[in-house]
Amino acid sequence: MGDTYEKYGFDYTRTVMHTLNIDISEFTKDRVVATMPVTPKVFQPYGIMHGGVSLVLAETVASCGSYLHLDPEKQYAVGLEINANHIRSVNSGTVTAIGVPIHSGRSSLVWDIKIYDEKERLICVSRCTMMVLNLP
Repeated sequence: MGDTYEKYGFDYTRTVMHTLNIDISEFTKDRVVATMPVTPKVFQPYGIMHGGVSLVLAETVASCGSYLHLDPEKQYAVGLEINANHIRSVNSGTVTAIGVPIHSGRSSLVWDIKIYDEKERLICVSRCTMMVLNLP
């Protein structure tokens, strides 16, 4: 994990981030960047990265970035809606997801996430809406 994310003390060892080896390399209110290796464990039966994995990566970026827009002592954010357009398939290497907030309100955040392959070709475009909830 990138130092910028680890400083918040998150334990991601029992999460999908750990399972898929998602690494947060940039973590600011204005931009989150994550990488993930493309290995057979993320394939669908045709030997390419499963579209659902792209959504996991996109929502991970939106979730992580949303944390910086709320009061973590009182609030947390969860995915409310996500959509994606799969532009190109990928079957090896590393993918990079870059997310930027396009709306940050009191009760919701909307993120634009683009996923690229190692040649910087667009793989997936996603929009994720996060709902801000109060801790019990």
